[in-house]
Amino acid sequence: MKIRKATEQDIAALTLMRWEFTLEHQPEVQDDYDLFETECRAFLEQAIRGERWHIWVAELDGVIASHMYIQIIDKVPRPGRTTYPFAYMTNVYTDPDYRSRGIGSRILETIREWAAANKFEFILVWPSEDSRDFYSRNGYSLCDDPMELHLS
Repeated sequence: MKIRKATEQDIAALTLMRWEFTLEHQPEVQDDYDLFETECRAFLEQAIRGERWHIWVAELDGVIASHMYIQIIDKVPRPGRTTYPFAYMTNVYTDPDYRSRGIGSRILETIREWAAANKFEFILVWPSEDSRDFYSRNGYSLCDDPMELHLS
């Protein structure tokens, strides 16, 4: 297994995985794949070329089996301390054929090492009820829920 950052050559696979992830959890979604593919490709091209997103993949025998997306969030500097960014983790998905093999945990460990080396203050993830045990097993802990304002 190879854990690495995604490249533009991975865009088609990442797009399909995003589609499958959505349909697995929201089978009622009815959308045009071609329209979605165009939007997702544009996002991924920008994300992979830029510095704000880091998309980690686990590749087995040339197949992307799992991925995790990290967005870097800068914090406003405060007097009296050095300010470091934090990482927001989202779009965590492992193809059903590759689950329960420790792949996700290996990516999380790689991300943890990368984040520590880059002096991120913390990694934030909003887990689903089904994934809380996975994150707990990998050292994540629940924190006070943030507040939100729904705009739509």
